Amino acid sequence: MQGGPGKPVASAPPPAKAPPPAPAPEAAPAPVTAVPASPASRPQAPAAELPSPQAQAFPSLEDAIAQRPPEDFIYRPAPETPGPAKPITPAPPRVSGTRVALLLPLSGPQSDLAAAMLNAAQMALFDFADKHMELLLHDTRGTSEGAAEAASLAIGDGASVILGPLLASSVRAATPAARAANVTVLGFSSDRSVAGDGVFTMGFLPEAEVQRVVAFARSRGLRRFAALAPDNDYGVAVVAALGRAAEGAFVSRVQFYDPGASDFSGAVRRLADYESRRRALEYQRSQLKARDDEIARRALRRLAKLQTVGDLPFDALLVADGGKRLQAIAALLPFFDVDPDKIRMLGTGRWDEPGLGAEPALVGGWFAAPPPTVRARFEARYRETYGKPPHRLATLAYDATALAAVLAKGGSDFSAGALTSASGFGGWDGIFRLLPDGVTERGLAVLQVQPRGVKIISEAPETFEPAIN
Repeated sequence: MQGGPGKPVASAPPPAKAPPPAPAPEAAPAPVTAVPASPASRPQAPAAELPSPQAQAFPSLEDAIAQRPPEDFIYRPAPETPGPAKPITPAPPRVSGTRVALLLPLSGPQSDLAAAMLNAAQMALFDFADKHMELLLHDTRGTSEGAAEAASLAIGDGASVILGPLLASSVRAATPAARAANVTVLGFSSDRSVAGDGVFTMGFLPEAEVQRVVAFARSRGLRRFAALAPDNDYGVAVVAALGRAAEGAFVSRVQFYDPGASDFSGAVRRLADYESRRRALEYQRSQLKARDDEIARRALRRLAKLQTVGDLPFDALLVADGGKRLQAIAALLPFFDVDPDKIRMLGTGRWDEPGLGAEPALVGGWFAAPPPTVRARFEARYRETYGKPPHRLATLAYDATALAAVLAKGGSDFSAGALTSASGFGGWDGIFRLLPDGVTERGLAVLQVQPRGVKIISEAPETFEPAIN
């Protein structure tokens, strides 16, 4: 969809509805500006002030949405940068208004997710932004090169802060230009290694999820842990976090598997020590048959129902995956005699998806995630507006855009001091706060998988304790 400078190419509906769906990206992407447009006589909504260390950063989402002014916003193309790229220099000071860049992989394999995140960002812009904030959209194309180019273009367009990119490699690629221009980055990656020195990441950190669910498990008397994890950076991070969280307890077994495989039976078999436990059963049977007495015959009848003998050296198993891989792995556990009635299944935030209870081996399992009740209201609004459910990560884009809009109203201070409010912020994924080291701390609940849906078994905190880093 194209249009000349200043020419509307899509407009928002009246306030009874939310913004229109994101337009499909062009093959050769051009940055787009989302600009709130309002009459000069519009009534002013109550200010969403930047918090003092003891105050909440912005009002509850429901209150803010109810108080939003009756205004629409439009899209118009941002100025193009002709000719070869120029050396990166700090963004020039703005006379008025605040430009916020949003970097997403609108083309490439993550384009569907990017479209959902753009839709969510539009909703936040409609709910929180005033006429002085502009949202500049740039396509990273899902590559490091595209992210570096998008960051340079955003800085050249005068962006005061960059929201995104999505992938860890893209955040790394965008970082040099942003640091050279002293522009803060709020990335969406869940890789903490990209954070620091002006770069924050709002992604869900697996380390925090593991710490929360393992602490809860230990409070319920579980002391022996095992892990089944993909052999990649995510799996390594989860296993390392389990070792730290289980300090004072015992991690008895860790089994990695190839995340690209189609058959995970070998990994589950090794985790379950199936061969040696099977041999132990066969040995017991042979000994009982040799005795050939009534007691032995009764014991043989009991053993006939078993696949193995001998207890596993763990009473809680952390399965660090989601989606179809999680379901495929879970289905293999009882087959290789890892009994979910005896072994408590634990998960990470990747378990936070609908339909998990369709796999019987996962029912009763525990995992840590943001409180689902608040997010359910976001999902209902999104579905009503766009006619389909949002991607799980869409809330990241909403909360980041809402935070940028609130800070823009408060003087456009995107410094580390302004972002790292001790009291944190309230979003669709519960409370969160950015820490000085660049990662996001979140208030997580512990959920239990039910045959249909989940149940909160440990509530998320409503406030933060004093930060330790």
